[in-house]
Amino acid sequence: QVQLVESGGGLVQAGGSLRRSCAASGSIFSISTMGWYRQAPGKQRELVAQITSGGSTNYADSVKGRFTISRDNAKNTVYLQMNSLKPEDTAVYYCNGYRPNPIPYNYWGQGTQVTVSS
Repeated sequence: QVQLVESGGGLVQAGGSLRRSCAASGSIFSISTMGWYRQAPGKQRELVAQITSGGSTNYADSVKGRFTISRDNAKNTVYLQMNSLKPEDTAVYYCNGYRPNPIPYNYWGQGTQVTVSS
């Protein structure tokens, strides 16, 4: 089992910045890719950014150049630095940990609301 505990987030004005953190505990050796997803009201959950154990990153087109994902393996923590925030970034953000073996499985954090006011 893996537990993901998120922190950070909240309310910010457009153009501002926020930093999310996600601390993993438990069978973290089983996790290959960590990431962040978000879900806005009435919309499906979508990928925001992800980072592999080797440090390769992938971003949604809508956040490229504004958001940065990073991980500190010594602290078992993944971060999401969000800059130049826009009202359309408003959503509940979820930390994700992907376990490929023995059976592919996704672990989720509790989710935290991020609201960007115009």
